[in-house]
Amino acid sequence: MNNFDIIDEFGCDFDYKYLDEVINYTLKKMDVKDAYLSIIFISDEVMHKYNLEYRDIDRTTDVLSFALEDNQTYKTEIRQLGDIFISIPKMQAQAKEYGHSEKRELSFLVVHGVLHLLGYDHTRSKEEEKLQFGLQDEILNELNIIV
Repeated sequence: MNNFDIIDEFGCDFDYKYLDEVINYTLKKMDVKDAYLSIIFISDEVMHKYNLEYRDIDRTTDVLSFALEDNQTYKTEIRQLGDIFISIPKMQAQAKEYGHSEKRELSFLVVHGVLHLLGYDHTRSKEEEKLQFGLQDEILNELNIIV
């Protein structure tokens, strides 16, 4: 059975319970069993700090994923996938910019982050980008999270 925690360090004033279904569906579709991950909601200021510290990029971003299996040389009964940090202000701004709901944008960022934890990386090549973004669209469409 998969487990996850959603940690709201930002102080969201909206319901994000629907993410349970988004996470569970994504893990099932990707045939992931017996895994754990965490999602942490943070401010733009904290995201900017993390982006600078871990990626040497001096600006905020929407999502950062820290995969724990990148260099894993041992096996455990429960896979420790890693952590996904999401900037809530950036998510809200992007929802407005792209003309869709915050539910859709937050779901997209969660799926995007989970796929990164599973080894997908759209920055490697155009083919990898096409694959990852195709999976994201497919998952959101199957969950009927369109706008």
